[in-house]
Amino acid sequence: MRHRSLLVLTTVITTGALTLTACGSRDGGTKEDGSGKKTVVVIGVDAPLTGSLSALGQGIKNSVDLAAKTANKNNEVPGIEFKVEGLDDQAVPASGQANATKLVGNKDVVGVVGPLNSGVSQQMQGVFASANLAQVSPANTNPSLSQGDNWGKGEFKRPFKTYFRTAATDVVQGKFAAQYLFKDAGKKKVFVVDDKQTYGAGLAAIFSDEFKKLGGEVVGTDHVTVKETDFSSTADKVKSSGADSVYFGGQYPEGGLLADQIKKTGAKIPTMGGDGIQDPAFITASGEENEGDLSTSIGYPVEKLDTAKKFIEDYKAGGYKDPYAAYGGYSYDAGWALIQAVKAVVAANNGKLPADARPAVVEALGKVSFEGVTGKVAFDEYGDTTNKQLTVYKVEGGKWVDVKSDTFNQ
Repeated sequence: MRHRSLLVLTTVITTGALTLTACGSRDGGTKEDGSGKKTVVVIGVDAPLTGSLSALGQGIKNSVDLAAKTANKNNEVPGIEFKVEGLDDQAVPASGQANATKLVGNKDVVGVVGPLNSGVSQQMQGVFASANLAQVSPANTNPSLSQGDNWGKGEFKRPFKTYFRTAATDVVQGKFAAQYLFKDAGKKKVFVVDDKQTYGAGLAAIFSDEFKKLGGEVVGTDHVTVKETDFSSTADKVKSSGADSVYFGGQYPEGGLLADQIKKTGAKIPTMGGDGIQDPAFITASGEENEGDLSTSIGYPVEKLDTAKKFIEDYKAGGYKDPYAAYGGYSYDAGWALIQAVKAVVAANNGKLPADARPAVVEALGKVSFEGVTGKVAFDEYGDTTNKQLTVYKVEGGKWVDVKSDTFNQ
């Protein structure tokens, strides 16, 4: 996607707005010479490419790859050839940190898309910041990554200027879910479960606070362990609590089994979760019917966005083995944001990429603004997306169906 006829770039970076830390071009220069040689710029990708979350990870990597190929095909940045280096973190924080170190060590890497998991990102942020290397996550939703550990107390402080994301935070998603479950679905007594991970626990806490503020009651709480499969004790607690609904903070491998085991107790109540469960695998993990289970996800359904039509067509034409999945559009936009930042840096430096382009790319990234696959792509003072659109999905007929999309304004 992003042919000039389809993408309206409104990049607000001006030449004078950038402070470049170096002015020479890299070896070989950045302009095409008689041989047509271009400077190679690498966009790193970190995601779980194997393991239980690989369906999401492969979609992230492929979508960034499509952005790079589109930029090269259209000569989006004259003299620059974009390549993608994908690394597998298996959703393990230590692996993510090792991958961050490896990407920092590759001098051709000017930015990184990823990771999927907020907990993994916590271990990567400092590594990237120490090297002035831009990071754009298409899926991290934990607020502390961009607003600091005390955001819940109203104290906002951006920990790392190199961190950005195209996904809305759990502050938005958790409150949106609580409002739908209480007001739209009419549920008043919820049992809250989380997987004790950064993403899941944080999302569950935000949901619970909002649900109680609305007048709802949290009738019980419990925790499950990632990669375990027997949640019968939690299911029994849900059944005896008298809850009319369950909220789960976690990912689809555990969420699907939890929903299944709750229904097997005879508690025919809906399980709701965040974008971590909004995957077909949540449904197939259950032997019981999931009809009525709910999830929220960032943005509007990509398939229904006019801005995403070309992305969907090009992804299909690209012959990728795996689907773009839940974060494909946000991954493409993250990659395209880095491409636009590089474009601005090169334009501001007389058509050449600085020898040390990383700090300039970070600065430029904070000022990009364009119409992307998922809508307007821009970042606020914390590096968070300015796009606050969300959607509620319900399992109907054995698949996720969108039932409400809206922009969160609170």
